[in-house]
Amino acid sequence: MAELADLVEGLGFAEVRTVLASGNVLFETADESDSAAARLETALRDRFGYEAWVHVLPLDAIRRIVYAYPFERGRDGWHDYAIVAVRSEVREELLAVELDPEAERAAPGEGVIYWTVLQGSTIDSRLGKVQAAARMKPWITTRNLNTLEKLVR
Repeated sequence: MAELADLVEGLGFAEVRTVLASGNVLFETADESDSAAARLETALRDRFGYEAWVHVLPLDAIRRIVYAYPFERGRDGWHDYAIVAVRSEVREELLAVELDPEAERAAPGEGVIYWTVLQGSTIDSRLGKVQAAARMKPWITTRNLNTLEKLVR
């Protein structure tokens, strides 16, 4: 995470702070989200040698995502997530997945899909399998609500 912070600072972003070992970085910029994301994707690819897809959200948007979570938080044996999806058609596709209500639930939000899933079932759940498809990588990122809360504190 220190190398990630150095890279972001090297691009001229201010007040850079990484959160956990999650790939999440807080920073200040006057760039529009798309411009900042493109610069970060190029820098990550050049520095670390992998294809990166970056989602830049204003801190207020992250707060709205956290506070609007529609499911009961912190249920024993469950994980709480927000799936950030930049394209409406991707959100619609994910929301159309037929879920096993005993193992997972999903609900639409502003630019996100809220998802709660049994611990140990995240990858094998129906929605988890669709998210894992290579064609989804550029368009979504899934974040645990606990991590998002740390971002807005």
